[in-house]
Amino acid sequence: MIFLTVGTQLSFDRLVRAVDQWAGKRQRSDLFGQICDPGDQGYHPTHFEWTRFLSPTEFEARFEAASCIVAHAGMGTIISSLSQMKPLLIMPRRADLKEQRNDHQLATAKQFGSKPGVFVAQNAQDVGAALDALVDASSQKMIPISPFADERLISTVRSEILKAGRK
Repeated sequence: MIFLTVGTQLSFDRLVRAVDQWAGKRQRSDLFGQICDPGDQGYHPTHFEWTRFLSPTEFEARFEAASCIVAHAGMGTIISSLSQMKPLLIMPRRADLKEQRNDHQLATAKQFGSKPGVFVAQNAQDVGAALDALVDASSQKMIPISPFADERLISTVRSEILKAGRK
């Protein structure tokens, strides 16, 4: 199963529409989405089952059952996917499209896009090809991430703490 999640605070019509179009073209029935509340004017998918909200228990069950994940570039989903070795497609929300207050998700997508098993779609036109690659990757063995921070981050934080202590 493919699990689409866009968080619980904001809808993400651009991603949901692109995934829905892909599901319709590929006649995929193994997709489920947690898409927030699209409202009356928002996009309501027609080619896959979806809900506005999942309880934490329901969310965890859907996540566990999924062979791959599609999401906005939110850190919680990225870390969960990598920790559970589930291939992931992310599309960053953009501030200029009023999907987010700032463009931090662009930086997140850039940072994680080079990781094995992580696919990035910068726009809706990229989603179909990225989903095809994601599905292909779901049968490949992923490398688990470390439960510890990268040594470069630890070194930088240590250095900053030591600098602050000398002031």
